[in-house]
Amino acid sequence: MKVARPAGRASRIGRRRLLLAVAALAAVAGFAAGPARADAVERLRAFARDVKGGEASFTQTVTSADGKRRKVSSGRFSFLRPNRFRFAYDKPAEQLIVCDGQKVWIYDADLNQATSRPLAKALGQTPAALLAGASPEQDFVLAGEGAREGLEWLKATPRVKEGAGFQAMRVGFRGAELAAVEIIDNFGQRSLLQFSAWATGAAALPSAERFRFVAPAGAEVVEQ
Repeated sequence: MKVARPAGRASRIGRRRLLLAVAALAAVAGFAAGPARADAVERLRAFARDVKGGEASFTQTVTSADGKRRKVSSGRFSFLRPNRFRFAYDKPAEQLIVCDGQKVWIYDADLNQATSRPLAKALGQTPAALLAGASPEQDFVLAGEGAREGLEWLKATPRVKEGAGFQAMRVGFRGAELAAVEIIDNFGQRSLLQFSAWATGAAALPSAERFRFVAPAGAEVVEQ
């Protein structure tokens, strides 16, 4: 069934998962090639010319602003340039976030509900725009933060605060490989994505078909 406007239950999919949908593009920075001593900002600048596609495992930890509540989930991430990505959650519940290059889809298996949004609207002033765009410094202020916990970090803050939806984003590299992406939203909630077991190169490139979403039979489809 196709619905013209979001239903009330869409709020359960909500802001957190949509944030992950746009953050997914950030993960393609994991294959930014560069000099061994290049800082994280240089690796970010380099990724656009080097990234093709790949896959990795991920763990996501969402921490409340007061630091007292945490939610942990995990799954498998894959991407293929341009603008195709897939987050397949397997724990603690099955969920799917996938972008086919035109739309971002979020599927909640428990609700049997899928929501879609045009990619252009999903990007906007978001973390994905930072790393998916050709000129990240046009919209974001970038600053290297040096080494911490074995990673090389950069911080990105939006030049225009209104409508950005987040305070800051941090990206951590281990060598030339992305290890972590942390997003701090406007309410102080932190979402940390940690990546491991990257598979890259021509043999690891997923097919475009992997990013095509077909709603399961009987699913409610909400277009935003």
